[in-house]
Amino acid sequence: MLSILRLAICSLAATTGLALAQAMPNEPIRPLPTASGADPARAALGRILFHDVRLSRDKTQSCASCHRAAHGGADSAALSSGPGGILTEFNTPTVFNSALNLRQMWSGRYSGVDGLLEHVLGPATDGNGNWSLVAARLVGDDEMSARFQHTVGGDISANGVKDALSHYLRSLQTPSRFDRYLRGEREAISAEEKTGYAKFKSYGCVACHQGINVGGNMYQKLGALRELAPEVRSAGTLGRYAITRREADRYMVRVPSLRNVALSAPYLHNGSVATLEEVVDAMFKYQLGRRAPAQDREQIVRFLHTLSGEKLPAPGARK
Repeated sequence: MLSILRLAICSLAATTGLALAQAMPNEPIRPLPTASGADPARAALGRILFHDVRLSRDKTQSCASCHRAAHGGADSAALSSGPGGILTEFNTPTVFNSALNLRQMWSGRYSGVDGLLEHVLGPATDGNGNWSLVAARLVGDDEMSARFQHTVGGDISANGVKDALSHYLRSLQTPSRFDRYLRGEREAISAEEKTGYAKFKSYGCVACHQGINVGGNMYQKLGALRELAPEVRSAGTLGRYAITRREADRYMVRVPSLRNVALSAPYLHNGSVATLEEVVDAMFKYQLGRRAPAQDREQIVRFLHTLSGEKLPAPGARK
């Protein structure tokens, strides 16, 4: 009797269009959670701090100097410029959705949101990560003090700064058209984009780029099936080997999230690839050991555009 009832319900849903509202259960990519878990008031304070140049060692840069809202939470330069003009070792990864990553940075040096804070603040403070010093610079700012009293119920402190930034980073989730598609809104993406997604799966791209963040949850060897060209190599290519000194970790890097990938050029660990089309070709060449037919590449690129957030976090004013 129960089976007959279920069959009747499914039949009714199909004939009335209700089936279109059902989420897709067996996809390798999962939609973003509907809530970030961030406290809105603390996140709002964190957003102000994220754009405050007083958090940097020489008071010339904010976290947002390298993690730009208009550029998908990443930097438009291949390597970002830190204090004193010193270039970073890696291409700046996006902070959007990054609280969902297994590890942070290309080498996986940090974990969790606390590690993400060290990454974001580290380049600006020349790696010192001195939260007490950062907080001390804000003391005496009556407007900032009032914000802390109103938001956290206390004076400016190192823990308060860190807490507010943590909530802001957690809030940086960017739901996309593709998330709506995964939740059952089948017309959220076009037929061409659906074909691109099917090819993204059939070629095996989802072996590394899957889960909630379409990546960010595993390591993979750069040049898995073909040796990297000289222009793609750099000191950063050593990946986790630079941390662990284990031969098995040579050229192993954290797989990047592909969310907002259409906005965050240039690509790869050293920013050596300029366009989305070129990086798709590079992944076919180095990671899949083959060449992508032009039409397949174009359709995959179309799919990748569906991963751009429909409403990106707004940039803030530098203080």
